Amino acid sequence: MDKKIYYKLARYLDRLPAGYPETKSGVEISILRHLFTPREAELALHLTLIPEAPRVVAHRAGISLEDAEMQLQEMDEKGLIFSIRQKNGETYYRIQQFAIGFWEGQVNKLYPELIHDYEEYLDTFIDLDLWEKIPQIRTIPVEESISVDSVVLPYEHAEEIVKTQTVLALNNCICRQEMHIIGKGCDRPVESCLSFGQAAERSIRQNRGKSITHEEAIEILRQAEKDGRVLQTTNARKVLFICTCCSCCCAVLRTIKLDPHPAQRMSSPFISSLNADTCMTCEICVDRCPMDAIVSENGTVALNINRCIGCGLCISTCPTGSLTLRRKAKAKQSYVPKTLLGTYLRLGHISGRMKLALFILLKFRSMTDRLKTSRMVGSIIKF
Repeated sequence: MDKKIYYKLARYLDRLPAGYPETKSGVEISILRHLFTPREAELALHLTLIPEAPRVVAHRAGISLEDAEMQLQEMDEKGLIFSIRQKNGETYYRIQQFAIGFWEGQVNKLYPELIHDYEEYLDTFIDLDLWEKIPQIRTIPVEESISVDSVVLPYEHAEEIVKTQTVLALNNCICRQEMHIIGKGCDRPVESCLSFGQAAERSIRQNRGKSITHEEAIEILRQAEKDGRVLQTTNARKVLFICTCCSCCCAVLRTIKLDPHPAQRMSSPFISSLNADTCMTCEICVDRCPMDAIVSENGTVALNINRCIGCGLCISTCPTGSLTLRRKAKAKQSYVPKTLLGTYLRLGHISGRMKLALFILLKFRSMTDRLKTSRMVGSIIKF
């Protein structure tokens, strides 16, 4: 019975927009066994991408409200599902995908056996062809690389993103934690990821992150630029986090770096441009580029635009201003949905895992179940 429930959960997760593909080795089942108890796996099957109250989940799962509340809270604290605190103080819960999702929820909880299974699964899970069509994250250029005459939208500007937030948290980087545990860590700080809004509130509430000020967050971004870290965030205009990534630890950057055309795989509206005539061949940019897009050969520096992800790290330290950041042609810029849910819906549509009609059906089912479990029709939240 225990074995069957993990296979059922794996199949359910694979129907979510990001998927959870099957492997011949069954390593995806092993990961679920590491993280979910059989009871938790069973309850997860009754959650959807739509946040719902415990009473709705209890009704659907056929268990008592008290049992549902206890299990959901425990699963949330384990990072397995996502919680949203409503204005009336009630907590709603929704399913999380594997990544970005409950894998990141394992920050501060990693151990070698789990890491081994995760690393084995990465190549299967990250579908670069799908990432090219609709990535879950996008690159933001570092502040110093943006020229005063550049047209930069608010959600493309890291410091502007920070300034608009009301709740900010500083969190540990799960990728650097992982690399340190297996003896491959770098010297960049582990405490380095920013979260905002509901994600920050949840992080602080569960002691996974600490509350910080706007000034502290901006200083973290500026130090990241000095250290040569790539700024990555949700591929949505409403930003939930900014990670300060390195290509030696970050799972996404590590995977994309192995591809011959990283520029096609990452969502970034910018690309670097090199003026070879003014370049003094100092090679600072060669060392700072996370994708090996800049190389030095026979006393000259060359830029391979097929490898440039538009992070701007090469530009901020160029002593002659030979490197600049320019906006890609509109046809080559990835679409950025308004919210992460919008990203998921586009991802589900393109992957074929969750068409719009299915999501509408899920919403209808959710509304029906809420009506069954509440006398107050007005308690139904809108999306």
